[in-house]
Amino acid sequence: MRAAIVIPLVVVGLSLALLPKYFHKIGLRGRSGQGANIDTTTASGRLVFGIFAALAEFERELIRERTIAGLSSARARGRNGDWPYTMTPAKLRLAQAAMAKRDTRVGDLCQELGVTRQTLYRFVDPTGASCAPTARSCSSARARP
Repeated sequence: MRAAIVIPLVVVGLSLALLPKYFHKIGLRGRSGQGANIDTTTASGRLVFGIFAALAEFERELIRERTIAGLSSARARGRNGDWPYTMTPAKLRLAQAAMAKRDTRVGDLCQELGVTRQTLYRFVDPTGASCAPTARSCSSARARP
């Protein structure tokens, strides 16, 4: 007795080259939808299976192309799709002034500004100097008491 295996058509298109060979090798008979038999042991079944797999792959590629086109269009409009930084220019100036003072407690400053230590050190180094805006973090950043 063989168990029924249900495979969504989107999954079928994931590895289009391997699936028909795999199905033929183990002699599975696929079933799709309500009563639509796809017998991969026959030539016509493999043809139908290949057509469905090609359509699934085509649909997946269309979605991919549309996603990439939408992201590039958003970038052209000045949107990068990332979360906005919580460190505003006003907070940055306050953080620089506070970090320049040696007695500043970083934890208290972060709580007051509403940012994490990581965000603070991404923009301001421990001496109070501003980090380059393109750098992910300051090279000299280290925890202070």
